[in-house]
Amino acid sequence: MSQFSEQGLETLQRRTVKVLALGQSLGGFGLGATLSVGALLAVELSGTTAWSGAAATLSTLGSAAAAIPLANLAFRRGRRVALAFGAFLAILGASLMITATYAQSFAVEIVALMLLGAGSAVSLQARFAAADIPTGKPKGKDLSFVVWATTLGAVIGPNLIAPGEALGLSLGMPHLSGPFLFTIAAQLSSTLVFWFGLRPDPLIVARDIAGLSPNRKSGGLRDAIAVIKEFPIAGYAVLTIALSHMVMVSVMSMTPAHLSAEGHSLAEVGFTISLHIAGMYAFSPVFGWLTDRFGAVPIVVVGQLVFIVSLAVSGFWQSDFNAVVLGLFLLGLGWSSSTVAASALLSETLATGQRTKVQGFSDSLMNLSGAFGGAVAGGILTLFTFGGLNAMALIPVVFIVLATSFSRKWR
Repeated sequence: MSQFSEQGLETLQRRTVKVLALGQSLGGFGLGATLSVGALLAVELSGTTAWSGAAATLSTLGSAAAAIPLANLAFRRGRRVALAFGAFLAILGASLMITATYAQSFAVEIVALMLLGAGSAVSLQARFAAADIPTGKPKGKDLSFVVWATTLGAVIGPNLIAPGEALGLSLGMPHLSGPFLFTIAAQLSSTLVFWFGLRPDPLIVARDIAGLSPNRKSGGLRDAIAVIKEFPIAGYAVLTIALSHMVMVSVMSMTPAHLSAEGHSLAEVGFTISLHIAGMYAFSPVFGWLTDRFGAVPIVVVGQLVFIVSLAVSGFWQSDFNAVVLGLFLLGLGWSSSTVAASALLSETLATGQRTKVQGFSDSLMNLSGAFGGAVAGGILTLFTFGGLNAMALIPVVFIVLATSFSRKWR
């Protein structure tokens, strides 16, 4: 039985969302530059440009590997412990990145990048934490606000590379190690916010209200699939999140290479990616409000329509810089609309005991889908140009649209 009244739950919900947003924002400062610096460091330590993509791939795999264990830990011990532990793993990863620069060891960097991926897993889990407390109200707005909080760190983080390098050199540290001092400081701040701010813990409150024992099996892959079979609409949400992420990563990851081949400067490439990131996060509260107002499935459809426009603009006018910039911005908007709506649908469809089982699986599949999209995108770009890549990216969109046509039967 809960010790909170309905009004008390709503007050706790508002406080929880603010804490999650603050922790997300602080953590984003630390992770915003890690992939860029990690890619440069991979080339330096391995001695070949062939490993330049290792940073993104290994970090993504680390995030995928951490998602289900962190979700299980959250169910047993609460979101506070899971989020703080994930941030601690990111701190350990950043420390090992610094160690790798001293030891000039690519093997150490590989382990470090996997651990840094846990920081991304925390970021994904935090959005679901915004929907834990059963207030009886739609969760799209709260969930999207936590997603939006990523904007500040994601946009400013990459600009801390130069100051971090200067700080490291002033302390006598090796080349490219300084930026990870900011990563450690940011993740430590995020850990403290989660640890002291999430009291009482939102998932423990929800678990107590549902009358679930903390010793109850929280579940793994097999249990997640069993829940999805029982609630197909949850499977639709998981599919939408994963395939939408695949669409976004496959095109976004190859855009710098395409623009560079077209003769555009690094400043123009950076501007394009910055606007893309703004599209991903800055407007998420709008899609959260629309999800609460009109329902999740219609906003998923909106996201797919935006994807189609984005891929058409970038594909047909691949040699027009302004068109590619617009296409990448729309690509971010399509991802935001689809991810916010589908995440809200997943959270609202399942009860507390079922939710954490599927959320971890969803985050893991999301990361693996992104890794697959990024891995095949290079070959597609080489064989079929950037226009062909955008055309191929329509395939996951078609699958989502087809699944949407069955969504009414699954409710």
